Amino acid sequence: MKVAKTADWRDAVPFGTPVLVADVIPGEPTRCSVCGADSEPRSRDELWAFKHRHPHHHDGYVQFYCSDHVPKVAPAPAPVVVKPATRAERAPAARRPVQSFEKVRAMCPDCFIEVSAKGVCGNCGRTDL
Repeated sequence: MKVAKTADWRDAVPFGTPVLVADVIPGEPTRCSVCGADSEPRSRDELWAFKHRHPHHHDGYVQFYCSDHVPKVAPAPAPVVVKPATRAERAPAARRPVQSFEKVRAMCPDCFIEVSAKGVCGNCGRTDL
């Protein structure tokens, strides 16, 4: 079964960036997810939509926050610059042993073909090899 992606307003919210709820989805006043159900509903101009990553759902999940509880945005990590190693710093490559094809194989004296590992000729059936 293939899970199809749906067109949803949550797809427009970027991960880890607060977006005003009124810009994302209009509607009635709602509550901050941290303040809870007992808090007073707030206007959508006062709430922030924040999309979190989820370990099992690649689309993540969105929660609404008031300005007091909106999560802090972590700065992007600095890119790691890797300096290529000079010729003197590189370790010599390990050499693989060369495979020898000069190995003598068992041959059937009547058919002149290679015999199987069991010692039976596949052509004439001779077994005394």
